[in-house]
This record gives sequence, structure tokens and C-alpha cells, in this order.
Amino acid sequence: MPLLYVVAALISAQAATPTAPAIESALPAAELSVTDAVVLGVVEGVTEFLPISSTGHLIIATHFLGLESERPLVDRKGQPLWYREPSLQYPAGIPLTVKLAADTYNVVIQFGAIAAVALLYWAQLISILRGLLGRDPIGLRLFQHLMIAFVPAAALGFLFHDWIDKHLFSIPAVIAAQVAGAGLMFYAEAWRRRHRSTQSSTAPIELTSRQAAGIGALQCLALWPGTSRSMTTIVGGYFSGLEPRRAAEFSFLLGFVTLSAATVYKSYRSGAAMLQVFGWSHVALGAVVAAITAALSVRFLINWLTRHGLGAFAWYRLGVAALLTALLAGGFLE
Repeated sequence: MPLLYVVAALISAQAATPTAPAIESALPAAELSVTDAVVLGVVEGVTEFLPISSTGHLIIATHFLGLESERPLVDRKGQPLWYREPSLQYPAGIPLTVKLAADTYNVVIQFGAIAAVALLYWAQLISILRGLLGRDPIGLRLFQHLMIAFVPAAALGFLFHDWIDKHLFSIPAVIAAQVAGAGLMFYAEAWRRRHRSTQSSTAPIELTSRQAAGIGALQCLALWPGTSRSMTTIVGGYFSGLEPRRAAEFSFLLGFVTLSAATVYKSYRSGAAMLQVFGWSHVALGAVVAAITAALSVRFLINWLTRHGLGAFAWYRLGVAALLTALLAGGFLE
């Protein structure tokens, strides 16, 4: 998921955190309808683990739901609401807007997708926990390889997250990433068919540290919104010799690590501001919807990849890119 650039800020332990004002009342500052919450939850849950880019689809959904307003919000007394109040670092301050809250909302409801993976792959997570306690060498190796795969994108995200946020969160960038990702998927599927894996689909995920690093390097491509974290890590698994089921499962577990870090950090940094805009109830609703749809999507993807591979998703990405290009050319998108 292109949200990886957020994760990297955890490493830096930044001291500068938002100073969102205390919530004065239970009433939200802006309206997020039940329909909006459900739509965003479905989009997050369905696309988070499918190789089609959750961030790209959420950018599109947010646009069509009209959650892109950058008009500064005010409280009931007409006083400005601040994401970051005026200070020496931010002389003019950063006003609270619907767009800022919606961007945070799209990250925070990933709690639902995280819960789905935890439920479906609890045995592997228990194995990792036992490994950390010195009781399961296979679980310990899996944890080590997940960390090796996690670090490259986190490090690059730390260096470039401001630039990515400024230049790559746009519809044209998503179109380019969808097309490029489709090309990579076609190549990876052809490569896999020429190099059939001999690893059993029921055997534990076995990788070398070098292979895990290779998957981590490919995950860096997902810093570009619209590329898809799931796609790059599944493709990386292909190139590492994993058969489709195991490549997808390693991708899900790596996503559990990545999404957990991203969601916790974003909640810490902007959660209070988001709640001040939208309130609690719709955040919880979006997360629950995301959990249900993510669980269904994970099961679907495992079965589909085992039988058909990545090709259909590549064609879907090209279709999305064509539709967005047409809407952009027709002036329906900016």
C-alpha cells in the first residue's frame, strides 16, 4: 500500500506532533454520512490485499464522495480549528480541513484490515510470538524475514515522505502507477510459469534473508500511490521462488506489520484531529466494514491466485487506468 511512507516516520521518533485542540463537544465539525463510511470501508477492505492498490482506489473514492475540501473548518463559535496551531515552526498554523481528516480516516480504518489478517493467520502470528520467546525457530525466521522485508520501504519513506505527499497523491500519478504495475504483473506471471516452484503449498514459508530483502526492495515501489503494496510483495514472492499461495500469505503477513505501524503512527499523529471532524461512530463503522470485506478478499485472492495467477488483476488495472484517463480528459476529474 503506498501508505508506507507514513510508516517510516516511526523510525525517526519525531518530536513534532500535531497539537489538535481538545474536542469541545461530541458533535463532529463536518458531516461524514453512513454511506460515506460504508463506501470507504468497503473500498479499503476489498482493495487492501488485492493487487490493485488500496490508496489509488481510496483517492478516487474520496474524490467522488466530495471529501476533498480544503476549506478551513471552524467551531460553533466561528473560531478556527487547528491541525497544528500557529507556532515558531508553523507561523501561519495548519488549519483543520475535511481533506486532512479524510486522508487520516482512510489510514485509520486499516485497523479493520489488520484485524482480518490477525484472525485468518493467527497460527502464524502465534508461531512468530513463540519464536521471539525462543520456542519456535521457524516462527523466529519468519519474523526476521518480515523485518528484513519491512525496512527498505520504511527507510525510503522516511527520506521522501514529504516529497511523495506533495507530488504523487494525484489522479495522473495513480493512472501511471496502475499501468506500470500491470506491466510488472504480466511479466511476473510469465516468469513464474517458466520457473515453476517446487515448494509445496502446504509447507511453511521458507525464504533466505537475501530473498526477503528482494521482496522488501520491490515493496519500495509501492511508495508510489496506485502501485499496490500487495502487488509488489506478491511479485517479489514469485521472483523468490514462492508458489502463488505462499507468496500471497507472506504478503499478507508483511502487510500486517506495515499496516500496523502506519495505522498506529497516523492515529497518534492525526487521530484527534480526524475525530474532531468526523466523530467516533463512523470511524468504527468504517473499520468494521473494512474487516469483513478484507477477510473475504483475502480468501478470494488465495483461491484465485492458486488457480489463475495475477493476469486478471493486471487487466483490471489497465481498465481502471483507461477509465480514469477518460474521466480526466472529459474534465470530470482534476
